[in-house]
Amino acid sequence: MVPRFYILVPLLICCVAVPPHARGAVVFKPGEKARYVAPGGEEINGTAQELFQIAQAAENNGNRSRAMKAYRTIVRKFARDTLAPAAAFRYAQLSEQAGDDLKAAAAYRVVVEQYPNSRNFDEAIEAQFRIGETYLAGKKLKLLGIPVRSALDNANQIFAAIVRTAPYGKYTARAQFNIGLVNEKQGNAEGAVKAYQAVVEKFPDQPVAIDAQYQIGYLWFNAARTGTRDAKAAANAKIGFQDFVFRYPKSEKAAQARENLRILDQKQTTDAFKIATFYDKQKNYRAAVIYYNDVIRQQPGSTASERARQRVNELRAKVGDAALQPPAVTAATAKKPAAKTSAASSSSPSDDAGIPMRTSPEDAPLPPAEADESLPPPASLTPDTTTAPDPSPTPSPTP
Repeated sequence: MVPRFYILVPLLICCVAVPPHARGAVVFKPGEKARYVAPGGEEINGTAQELFQIAQAAENNGNRSRAMKAYRTIVRKFARDTLAPAAAFRYAQLSEQAGDDLKAAAAYRVVVEQYPNSRNFDEAIEAQFRIGETYLAGKKLKLLGIPVRSALDNANQIFAAIVRTAPYGKYTARAQFNIGLVNEKQGNAEGAVKAYQAVVEKFPDQPVAIDAQYQIGYLWFNAARTGTRDAKAAANAKIGFQDFVFRYPKSEKAAQARENLRILDQKQTTDAFKIATFYDKQKNYRAAVIYYNDVIRQQPGSTASERARQRVNELRAKVGDAALQPPAVTAATAKKPAAKTSAASSSSPSDDAGIPMRTSPEDAPLPPAEADESLPPPASLTPDTTTAPDPSPTPSPTP
């Protein structure tokens, strides 16, 4: 009885592990050992028409792997056949149904690049966009069925391929905008600004251009709020939002853009006051007065403005007007006769109190910046040279 038991158990395991409908094949070749081929893995031969019929029959029988292999064989061996575009598209659809989105995206890309006249061209672009957005939304790549890491790089490649292969398509502007979102999520603000600029410049009439222009200002706005003493970020944020308000005054985001401009004005005044105080403590009174005067000009009547004006008067009384003039003005005054002194002095811009304003960076250079200046300037200051990120290498014609 015991020997029979040991024989029956392995047989039962085999029956459970290999269901009756999963019919594999044992392949014999001259000079080779016999090998088992899993269902759908056996070689498929024939003309394009025969292979297409095999694929459709396999689909009707629920054998997706065999159908995919037949469609793939058509694209490999009969790429110029009239059935090849449909086979490539159907292979992509079955890959997506199987949950292999990356393979599906590459297969849809074969359809649009290798068969641009296919009747499924628009559907293939839409499918790529759909897959790209799932990765943009947070879907992760899987290893053995387990999510392991972000697929944002793949999303970027998918959207870039759409921009390149369908430059005037229905989804192109949104794909370009999504490239910006991908870069934002990856912390690449410079790449995001360039992508948004491309939307504004190439698709100005598309609704998504409104959001792109706002994001340009918003990225600079965030850079300005990091605490940098350099006015570059705040100035470019203002340009970005001013562009937005000018182009889209009726947008629902226009009110927020104006509020952001008000915050930026206030920040610029605050920063100017801090810089003035910095120079004041260093006893560089000429530079301090120039920045105090910036505060007076930017926020007239404000508390900061009154404090700045009071300090300017104190410094004038302490060191005299001549010590507060820019070096060029002081030198010119010393060389010219007294009768012409007033004319020389009037050539330099000054405030109501007669104290010169900043006319160039050399008059009062800024303290060292505290933040990165790598962001590109707003779209209104750059030529139309922005493009989508470089695409990934063109996939093999074989899905």
